[in-house]
Amino acid sequence: MSVAKEPAYQHGQVPKTGILLVNLGTPQSPTPAALRRYLGQFLSDTRVVEIPPLIWKVILHGIILRVRPAKSAAKYASIWMKEGSPLRVWTEKQTTLLQGFMGEQGHHVLVRHAMRYGQPSIGSQLSALKAEGATRILVVPLYPQYSGATTASVMDEVFTWGRQTRTLPELRHINRFHDDPGYLEALAESVRAHWASHGRAGKLLMSFHGMPERTLHLGDPYHCECLKTGRLLAERLGLSASDYVVTFQSRFGKAKWLQPYTEPTLRELGKAGVGRVDVICPGFVADCIETLEEIAMEGKQAFLSSGGQEFNYIPCLNDRLGWIQALSQLVAKHLQGWPTMASQQADPAQLQRQSELARAAGAAN
Repeated sequence: MSVAKEPAYQHGQVPKTGILLVNLGTPQSPTPAALRRYLGQFLSDTRVVEIPPLIWKVILHGIILRVRPAKSAAKYASIWMKEGSPLRVWTEKQTTLLQGFMGEQGHHVLVRHAMRYGQPSIGSQLSALKAEGATRILVVPLYPQYSGATTASVMDEVFTWGRQTRTLPELRHINRFHDDPGYLEALAESVRAHWASHGRAGKLLMSFHGMPERTLHLGDPYHCECLKTGRLLAERLGLSASDYVVTFQSRFGKAKWLQPYTEPTLRELGKAGVGRVDVICPGFVADCIETLEEIAMEGKQAFLSSGGQEFNYIPCLNDRLGWIQALSQLVAKHLQGWPTMASQQADPAQLQRQSELARAAGAAN
């Protein structure tokens, strides 16, 4: 494995701290060609698809990447914003807002974002942070509930970059925040705001991304953390067990996945005479194809066509200030021990003296 060329080191430069927000990813455009590239990378991740690679490669390249890109491109086109992919737009806004919030708290940090699949890549952003002088980097996977297919996959990519890097920065990462009070309160605030404008529904459905059931039996804590998020959110909203339901969406293939499934549940509620449902997706902190198309469009159609009268989708946290504030507090907690505050910054005179001593010893920079 080749080792990437190190950025030029300047003696006397101020050591910096970087924060890298990482989300799942998105195609560059809503076209079959762009989807083929994106899906090829996403579905080649052995953390995502745990089928023997030789078998899966035949299925992926022989069937899926021949059929699915065109269908997926049409779905992306239906939710594409004028600024681009919703996930990219919201993640960029979160990055900008977090930079501002951290600055207001007195933290001297560099905040950047990356995508696990697609651009900007994790490796390129880690290298960019390092080139800007970051000697400490906190990686923040934007997945509230831990799963091997999400958080662990992000760290796989970080470690891959690390294996190609000679001088590593100090690295930390946030594993999960499914029960973080700030995150839960931001979710609760979004529901309360929706109810204040539209009234309260007969049922609140909390839909999380699905995973094959076998991952639960293999020790993945994702299912338990989704249920805990749902329970804690319900408690903050004063809901009884009959007022809400936790479901799982985005099934793929014929294997048994975590249940209950979202779309069949919506159909059952409609048939059972539940006139209105409100749906929130707590596992996503930014709206994307899974929330805007699969839930707000397909889920709505499933409910209304089964007898339901009113369907409301409650948007993800996106750029809600309560969420950005909660994120900044979460990040600050994980920065503890690193000198990010103004009072902890290196003395310029001392840095200049170090630079002079280095040059006197023969350093070029």
